[in-house]
Amino acid sequence: MTARRPSAAPVGTARRWWMLGVSTAAQSGAAVMAHGAAFLIPTLTRDHGLSLSQAGVVAAAPTIGVMLALVAWGAVTDAIGERVVLQIGLSVAALAGLAAAATSSLVLFAIAIGVGGAASACSNVASGRVVVGWFPPHRRGLAMGIRQMAQPVGVGIAAITMSVTAQAHGIRAAILIPAIACAVTAIAVTLVIVDPPRPTRTVTRADNPYRGNRYLARIHAVSVLLVVPQFLVWTFALVWLVDDRSWSAAGAGALVAVAQIFGAFGRIAAGQLSDVVRSRMRPLRWVALAAAVVLILWGATAGMGWWVAVPLMVLATVLTVADNGLAFTAVAERAGPFWSGRALAIQNTAQFLTSSLVPPLGGAAIVALGFPRTFALAALFPVLAFALVPVRDEQELS
Repeated sequence: MTARRPSAAPVGTARRWWMLGVSTAAQSGAAVMAHGAAFLIPTLTRDHGLSLSQAGVVAAAPTIGVMLALVAWGAVTDAIGERVVLQIGLSVAALAGLAAAATSSLVLFAIAIGVGGAASACSNVASGRVVVGWFPPHRRGLAMGIRQMAQPVGVGIAAITMSVTAQAHGIRAAILIPAIACAVTAIAVTLVIVDPPRPTRTVTRADNPYRGNRYLARIHAVSVLLVVPQFLVWTFALVWLVDDRSWSAAGAGALVAVAQIFGAFGRIAAGQLSDVVRSRMRPLRWVALAAAVVLILWGATAGMGWWVAVPLMVLATVLTVADNGLAFTAVAERAGPFWSGRALAIQNTAQFLTSSLVPPLGGAAIVALGFPRTFALAALFPVLAFALVPVRDEQELS
């Protein structure tokens, strides 16, 4: 049986890097849509009378949308290709953002940003496949690290723009930021992206990669565990700075944005390291251990009111996002070109299912235990992940 779409014509090195840039931009725009609502929490609690847990539910709406749509986007991408999926999904996300900005109902606002999150989920699968498909194994870790920097960059953009805009002009003005980001990147995709080549489909190559071993399942489990501290930091670092440290929203947003930029470069460094050591799993284990240590130190120093808690928050931001590109690349490599859409969708669905629970449950934990204890207890998740990383089952990079 032959592939459902023909292999793409070869492209030059410059075109590959342009496609990497646009894929990264597309994922950044999707990240602003999916995660930007977290930076509306101060305005939701102050101006709309919501509790921290209630505001967390609104903030979780886009990630719930992402979670519900990922597997479908993965199947569609496997079937019809990456470019058209990105064009459709990003365009719908932009329209959903406009709809959220036009409504005066908080319920309809939450539904609209949930739809925006579901539409933006296209990029989680399709833009990653563009990178894996066009870059060779010895450059793939670096390339995917660059692409994976999109998420913290997107969160950083949201942090530095959306909280200030919401404070000054309201949440409906702030939601126009991800709408514009998705619209611009949809245009860029149309101009630059070409679907990567696929080999001729054979029975062997199309076999279910989950059969016969637990390698992919263990990577999924590790990613789920590591996403808990990642989203805890993303959601509540700004709130901690404002409520516990008495920072202004602008100052806190700027620091969170800087931390996210550092996190983006951390993903690039982790990806390059995995190319150098020719392993995705060993660096993944190192990152998990380092994240656990820093979370414990952050919680302890925050509880004692020490100034060093703030730079530890920045370091925690970097380490809790550094793992994502390693796991994402490993899943795509093991699953192969005819299953990677679904495998990456399963990976992201599990992550977003977990991450959608973090804002409301994290808010409840902070109310009950306080910021310091909650941050320190989050270290349990990377400790468990460290033990689950399937280092021995990793195959030679190919």
